[in-house]
Amino acid sequence: MATAYRSGWHFIDLATAIPHSGDSLMVTVFGQPVVVTRDEDEDVRAYRLLRRPRGAPQPVRCAIRYGMIFVNLDRRDHRLSGPGSPEVQTIATPRSA
Repeated sequence: MATAYRSGWHFIDLATAIPHSGDSLMVTVFGQPVVVTRDEDEDVRAYRLLRRPRGAPQPVRCAIRYGMIFVNLDRRDHRLSGPGSPEVQTIATPRSA
């Protein structure tokens, strides 16, 4: 069940929580520590912190919508649909009884 929830976009905090460049915020999402930071270009970035044997922090998809910070921990390539993106196809799957 946790895998289904992990594959979506999750609200972290408001963008006003890290207003200046160099500010950061550490949260835990499904037991994984995630650091959200604002860099010198005023962009918000998120990183998954790994345990020591596995190496450096891994970048995580991060988006700001309506002043809220969202992250997606899923490693599969999910793209947001927008004006320049190809048309999204919906595949209907039957519901089991």
